[in-house]
Amino acid sequence: QVRLAESGGGLAQPGGSLRLSCKAIGINFSIYTMKWYRQAPGSEREVVASIASSGATNYADFAQGRFIISRDNPRRTVFLQLNDLKPEDTAVYYCNVDARGRSFWGQGTQVTVSS
Repeated sequence: QVRLAESGGGLAQPGGSLRLSCKAIGINFSIYTMKWYRQAPGSEREVVASIASSGATNYADFAQGRFIISRDNPRRTVFLQLNDLKPEDTAVYYCNVDARGRSFWGQGTQVTVSS
């Protein structure tokens, strides 16, 4: 059974940082591209960043230069470092993997940016 479990969200002030983690269970983690998405209230879910098995990364324009995605294959964990946070980064952040012909999601972790 594939499970993704996010953690690390919380409340941050504008300009602050948070580090999100997502641990994967039930897949051969190292061979899959892992992605982070986010969904703000009243908005569609949008991709934030992805990291391939090779370590190659891609970022949404709003994340470029502020967010960093990384992975630790032995720990089967993908990270998203959020820096220079802005109020518009407030959202539920989800971990995602497409594996075995399906798309799997975690339960999400809330990030709130407010002074």
